[in-house]
Parts: sequence; C-alpha cells; structure tokens
Amino acid sequence: MRNKSGNLIIFSGPSGVGKGTMLKSCLESLPNLRYSVSATTRPPREGEQHGREYYFMSREEFQNMAENGGMLEYAEYNGNYYGTPKAYCEELLEQGIDVVLEIEVQGALQVKKLCPDALMIFVMPPSIEVLENRLCGRNTESAELVCGRMAIAREELKAAYNYDYVIINDNLEQAVDELKAVIAASHCSVKSMKKFLDEVNK
Repeated sequence: MRNKSGNLIIFSGPSGVGKGTMLKSCLESLPNLRYSVSATTRPPREGEQHGREYYFMSREEFQNMAENGGMLEYAEYNGNYYGTPKAYCEELLEQGIDVVLEIEVQGALQVKKLCPDALMIFVMPPSIEVLENRLCGRNTESAELVCGRMAIAREELKAAYNYDYVIINDNLEQAVDELKAVIAASHCSVKSMKKFLDEVNK
C-alpha cells in the first residue's frame, strides 16, 4: 500500500478564462480530487449558494478569521477579500486526497511560500481579445467592472511564469484532458512518492 499524502493543486487564471468549467469536469471524473471552497466578502451572484461556490462572509468575519490563522492564504481582489480556509485542506491532504485551490495570483504565491511542493497550474486564454469577449458575454457585470477585470487580467497573465504548468483554454475538451494529464503525472513525481520511496528503501 502506498503511503502518500494528497497533492495540493493551485489553479489560477484570469477571470473569464474558464477555470470553473474545467474544474467541474475534472471533479466529476476524478474521484480522488476535492475542491476547496474559498471564502469571500463579495456578494453572491444569482444562483450561488453559501458553502457551495463560496463561503460568503462579512469583511469583519473574514478579517477575524485571517487574523486568527484560519486562512491558508488570502488576498484583496477588485475591492473584495478572497481566502482559503486552512483546516479543511489539511484534513483532506492527510487522508491522501488531492485538494485543488482555485485562487488568484496573489494568494497562489502566498501558498507556494508555505507549501513549496504544491502543484501550480495556470490557465491562459488563447488571446487577450478572446478573454475580453468572454467577460462581456457573461452579462453579469457592468462595463466598468469588466474594464477593471481586464486591467487585472493583464497583470495576472504576467505571473504565469511563476507556475509549473500552463494550459491554454482554446478548446475546452482538450484543455480538460491536459489538466487531467498534469494531475495524473504529479502523482508519479519524486516529491509525491517520497513517503513510498522512504518506506521501500528503509
């Protein structure tokens, strides 16, 4: 029996690139993968539920949790806080379950400092024009907010160099297949197999 912990997977990319759709497909087909629900101070969009898409919190609640060490990472993005509750992630990883964090670039780099063995995957649009068209096509935000997200996206795209893998979401099916392949390959890395190797070689 292999004695191994789960892999912590950091999954990032600009708003509108299709991260949620890609992850949904992977979560449905990879039984050992769990999604870590983030906390946020932004208001829920239509159809979103507390504890499913996000843990929706007031700024005061969020700040208290962060100050008391309850967040693995957190960052302010477009005027709202986003963060990853720590306890849930640690529990699953100890059980050998992979945990994926869909987080912004700022938070991703924070987690990488704390967890240097984390697998970092960045999703890119095929072009900046395609990304802008996708954001406008959602019809969930004002033109002003879309402009704000595009300005942030241009900066986020520069951070892709800090990640281990880059996936271009041009064709959704191909992008999902590439994501699954990267996750599968991560289980064969020496870092992931260290406990098993130590047991065999003791």
